[in-house]
Amino acid sequence: MHRFDLNEITPRPWKNGGGSTREIACWPQGADMDSFGWRVSIATVAQAGPFSAFPGIDRQIMLLDGDGVQLIGAAAGIHHTLQQQWQPYAFSGDAALECSMLGGTCTDFNVMTRRGQWSAEVLIQGTEIQPGHSAAGLCMVLQGSFLHGDALLHTGQGLLWWDMGDEQTRNTAPLLPRDADSRLVLVSLTQATR
Repeated sequence: MHRFDLNEITPRPWKNGGGSTREIACWPQGADMDSFGWRVSIATVAQAGPFSAFPGIDRQIMLLDGDGVQLIGAAAGIHHTLQQQWQPYAFSGDAALECSMLGGTCTDFNVMTRRGQWSAEVLIQGTEIQPGHSAAGLCMVLQGSFLHGDALLHTGQGLLWWDMGDEQTRNTAPLLPRDADSRLVLVSLTQATR
C-alpha cells in the first residue's frame, strides 16, 4: 500500500503543447506507452487538438474540474461531451479523437488498460471503503478528506496498491469519510485470466 500526493508529481508537457500529464502509476512500473498493462494519470487540457489513439487499449476518462471538452471520433461513432464532473466515460483507445474545449483549461482523470490483460472499474464513493480489495488499484480523494488509520488524506491524495494477498488486505485500515460531502474515486483493476 503506497500513498501518493498529486502535488508531488511533476507534470510532463504534451508533445503538441496542448496540455500536460501527471502519471500517478503504471504497471509494470517504469513501462512506456507501448508496454504498460494499466496506467492511471491526471491530464490538464489547455487547448483543442487531437487525442492520441492507443490501439488495443480501453480508456476511461472523467472530468475533475474546469468547463470540460467535447470528444469527437466520426469513424468510431463517438460524439461525447465531457462536461459533468466525476462521471466516468469509457471508450476504445483505438479511436482517433478530436478534442474541442468547452471553455477554459480543464483537468481530467484517466485510466487506461491493455485489452485482454487488464480491466478497470471506476467508481465515485462517499462511504467507507476497504483499499486493497482488488488485484491492483488506487483511490484518490476528490473532495473533503478521508481517514486511513492515523493519516488524513485530503483532495489530490490517495493510496495505490498491487499484488496484495488476502492477509494483507484484511490487515489494511479502511478509508473513512470525514464529512458527509467527502468523495473519492476508486479504481479497481483486475487481471484477465489466461
